[in-house]
Amino acid sequence: MMKINKIREMSSPDLEKELGELKTELFKLKFSLATNGLDNPMKIKEVKKDIAKINTVLTERKIAEKKGEI
Repeated sequence: MMKINKIREMSSPDLEKELGELKTELFKLKFSLATNGLDNPMKIKEVKKDIAKINTVLTERKIAEKKGEI
């Protein structure tokens, strides 16, 4: 699980890349769960939380960017 401070330190392009990787991982985890089960089903929850954290930071940055333009 990623810490929010670590996420905030990352650049936006890095966050976009990490988001893509996490979505792929989530897909694979869900697929594994459906086909043959997972050793740790809580991993899905952790990945979803990491995706949400990254989306939150990206949204915060977009809002701050817009406020700076006006």
